Amino acid sequence: MSLQFGIDILLNSEPNWKNKPIAFLTNDAATTSTGEKSRKALITKGFNIVKLFSPEHGINSKGLDGAKMDNEIDAITGLPIISLYGEKFAPTLQDLQDVEILIFDVPDVGVRFYTYLWSMTYWLEAAAQFKKQIIILDRPNPLGGNFQMVEGPILEINLKSFLGRFPIPIKHQCTIGELAQYFNEVENIKAPLEVVACKNLNREQLFYDWNKPWVATSPAIQNIEACLLYPGLCLFEATNVSIGRGSAYSFEWIGASWFNLPAITMVGQNILREDIKMESLPIKLLIDGTLIQHKGIRIKVLDPYHFNPVLNGLLLLKLVKDIHPQDFKWIPYPTNVNPTGENHLSLLLGIENAEELFNLPLKEWLSKMLQLLKVTYWEKDMEPYLIYK
Repeated sequence: MSLQFGIDILLNSEPNWKNKPIAFLTNDAATTSTGEKSRKALITKGFNIVKLFSPEHGINSKGLDGAKMDNEIDAITGLPIISLYGEKFAPTLQDLQDVEILIFDVPDVGVRFYTYLWSMTYWLEAAAQFKKQIIILDRPNPLGGNFQMVEGPILEINLKSFLGRFPIPIKHQCTIGELAQYFNEVENIKAPLEVVACKNLNREQLFYDWNKPWVATSPAIQNIEACLLYPGLCLFEATNVSIGRGSAYSFEWIGASWFNLPAITMVGQNILREDIKMESLPIKLLIDGTLIQHKGIRIKVLDPYHFNPVLNGLLLLKLVKDIHPQDFKWIPYPTNVNPTGENHLSLLLGIENAEELFNLPLKEWLSKMLQLLKVTYWEKDMEPYLIYK
């Protein structure tokens, strides 16, 4: 039986709120199972959408990482779009005073520091604050729902940011709808929430089982391979190592002009040979306005169903740092939500003084990391809010 998204289920129903004024938080990556953009499909079906809102990367899902997005007019529907990754991250009373229903449909990648999830929580809080009904159109997690594959660390609450507002693991193995139900209760939001669930989905499925084409969720997550590696390779954002943004291999590749390719490949492949394949691959990157050939390593996942991307990414980061103690640097990563870019590794990992851990000897470092990555109670905490078994 074919998988259906929440948007597909809603389109085949006649809810009693269909003709009420609706605000819709969405983007171009949100499509029906046949590939039609969700907002266009709903309007064609007579849903009374009067205003659109967009997350990071804008309505077209193509804005640069961390770049401020402005309000605009939607070229497809002609509706006004209010950016929730610009001057503000939550809608105001003025934004919502002429609507009664809030709908959310934005595909996620199953990772705590991917910001679409947190735009959903602001949307949820706005629904509670301004007493609006909220509808979450659920979608599968491309990384699946097997709780054996959860990876921490759990976010330390004093590191709360737009890369993580509430304490959950980095790789959480839940859908947006499940997390909406969890946050609504555990964070005492208490919005009038309805989740329109997917049909014919089970927790063991990854993207490969959907039998649907990949739709890029943002410019750098261009395919499922990038999505698989993203939870670990994103940690390189806090360093002077490139992860190939702007190329065809973003989040499938790491590189730097000072890389000792034979050493990194040999040591990395020896340690991670059951998880990944590493191969030297020069690519062209835009550096200061000029396309320059850049040396680096392409990484391919061998078994997606049993892959631990956070652990693999951390190990690669530790190896690169230890092989290149003079060249490797921690650097700021400025974004619209963190203009200084400081403390980026700690914000991603969700632990204080994360950079200092990498000064430990490898054996001691690995023991500490395995302890942080292990999350034993997450499935039990989520159990009351799970939709798919």
